[in-house]
Amino acid sequence: MEYNFDELLNRRDTDSLKYGALQERWGRTDLLPLWVADMDFRTPDFIIDALRRRLQHEVLGYTMPHPDWRHSIIDWQWERHGWRVQEDEISFVPGIVRGIAFILQCFTAPGDRVLVMNPVYHPFFLTAQHNGRTVVYHTLQWGDIDTPAGPLHQYVIDFDRLDHDLEGVKVMVLSNPHNPGGRVWSPDELRRIALLAERHGTLVVSDEIHADLTLLPYRHTPYATVSETARQHSFTFSSPSKAFNTPGIVTSYCIVPNADLRRLYFDYLAASELNEGNMFAQLTCVQAYRHGADWLQQVKEYISANINYVIDYCRLHLPGIVAVRPQAGYLVWLDCRALGLSHDGLLHLFIDQAHLALNDGEIFGTGGKGFMRLNAAAPRSVIEEALKGLSTALPKGLSPTLPKREGE
Repeated sequence: MEYNFDELLNRRDTDSLKYGALQERWGRTDLLPLWVADMDFRTPDFIIDALRRRLQHEVLGYTMPHPDWRHSIIDWQWERHGWRVQEDEISFVPGIVRGIAFILQCFTAPGDRVLVMNPVYHPFFLTAQHNGRTVVYHTLQWGDIDTPAGPLHQYVIDFDRLDHDLEGVKVMVLSNPHNPGGRVWSPDELRRIALLAERHGTLVVSDEIHADLTLLPYRHTPYATVSETARQHSFTFSSPSKAFNTPGIVTSYCIVPNADLRRLYFDYLAASELNEGNMFAQLTCVQAYRHGADWLQQVKEYISANINYVIDYCRLHLPGIVAVRPQAGYLVWLDCRALGLSHDGLLHLFIDQAHLALNDGEIFGTGGKGFMRLNAAAPRSVIEEALKGLSTALPKGLSPTLPKREGE
């Protein structure tokens, strides 16, 4: 079946965060929203049809766990990522950010050190702060990496600095693949993280929600698979929600290979019935993992084409703005530092002049200043409208203050 991702859908008045929160967050509703990380594509028919069939039975009583839920996860992780997961290693969690918060509550105490590699998805460090933990920020660097698609200028890890920063850290939260940069960490990089974490007695939480959106020719590596060391000190979170556009249904799960860590964490969840999924979450997961391979391939091809369009358009028509090529996901990290604008000036350009609602890079922590995050999971016509508006808004005759190069 061929899917139509060019279709324009009206999501207003559906309680959509992307559209409904414009007034609250930006003080206006006339902006084109390309911020929060969900897709402006139809959720796949094989998920919608299954939910509709279940709702046609007009009793929504107490339900048992879906019999294929864990098995669908096991098969998907093996077939897509080469990871052998056991049934008893899996637990439902009511959202990945919540799951991370539960790990902090279970394995750390107020004041304990929690490390993130910033710029990074901001709930990682906000959750630690709100739980009274001390956040350690390891700022990623820019560097050239060799990839199957050729050299790429992307985020890299300063491992000497990471070794220093991990001193006394109880938990490291890893974005794998990285959000907002879209970096796919290599097996060697993950092994080096594992060795340092083991040296410092640090538990590693790997958020792999963007893994299924890894773009060709790149390949995602689950953190727990790179070594026995990584396997024994890690918690991996994932969900079909990002890849199959179902974030409104909480479908998250956690995989914990180490029996001792698993017992402590799963008992913590069970004590408050936090491990109890609902009928729609587990049904959605099974449908995505059993029937979603073709849809996922098509949506990734469409997203890849959109990303190429954004990169090319920036190079040709937006002097001073460089689109960093993501290796995974549909979030494009726009490097606007060459514009030489203050933070307020950058927001004025995107909001007041271009009429766009994007994520402000500064919310992702140190290293995000001068960046904006654009969601490319939208019909091509929407992406074109956004970039043309930005081109019109840019000052004429602009001379960037930094050399322009793709990905830099």
